[in-house]
Amino acid sequence: MRKTVKADLIIIDPQNDFMDQKGAALPVAGAVADMTRVAGVVKRIGRRLNDIHVTLDSHRVIDVAHPGFWRGADGKHPAPFTMITNADIKSGMWEPRNHTLRRRMLDYTAALEAAGKFVLMIWPEHCIIGSWGHNVVDVLRDELAAWERDNFATIDFVTKGTNTFTEHYGALMAEVPDPADPSTQLNGGFLSVLQEADVIGIAGEASSHCVATTIRQIVDNIGDDHLRKIHILTDCMSPVPQTPGGPDFPAIAQQFLKDMEARGLVLTTSDAFLA
Repeated sequence: MRKTVKADLIIIDPQNDFMDQKGAALPVAGAVADMTRVAGVVKRIGRRLNDIHVTLDSHRVIDVAHPGFWRGADGKHPAPFTMITNADIKSGMWEPRNHTLRRRMLDYTAALEAAGKFVLMIWPEHCIIGSWGHNVVDVLRDELAAWERDNFATIDFVTKGTNTFTEHYGALMAEVPDPADPSTQLNGGFLSVLQEADVIGIAGEASSHCVATTIRQIVDNIGDDHLRKIHILTDCMSPVPQTPGGPDFPAIAQQFLKDMEARGLVLTTSDAFLA
């Protein structure tokens, strides 16, 4: 039976490696508290939710944004948080360890820069498929399991990032889609499900990266008539901290929220959503 209001909740990358806890590869300050609030939302309005979508950043050890993919002129891997530009590859400062991929990486970084997207950033190895870091943090995982039992329902897990050769921040498509890999192209099935919802709540990590990119991809593809049904739970997400010499990610996250509010999306909180 269709619920009176078809409400969906999207939780972006609520995984151990992004939590500010011991053992996390890429902790985001505030993430555990964010996911505790998301768990509270699920507990409070669980019976009113039509579906819960959980995106999972899913990488391999050898990944374009991991140190092991690259080597410098000295033969060493780049340190985490190194940015690699198209010019860096042309100059020989950095090159893929498999030299046959040089042309592909030149084309890839050129495409990133032409689109005005993030510069290729080398992150610590994170969310490796099959690892503890890939798992949903316990405080939320337990509540999701309870929701499944109580509602005789299943969580819709949406994986992203398995392609070695392209970054995949957003849940709907990779930064540079690979024509040979449908998993990197626009996820039309997921988009169609969201178009059918009456209300969509969105939370997750990190607000400067995967949350912002996912929401922008939804906004760019779902159709203007659907924008006002999207509610961003601002107290259920945090930005990546600013890195030395790198972009001001907290400022990027704040600008993203302002941009989305201007487009007609609703900025709300965990207590106010569907209250």
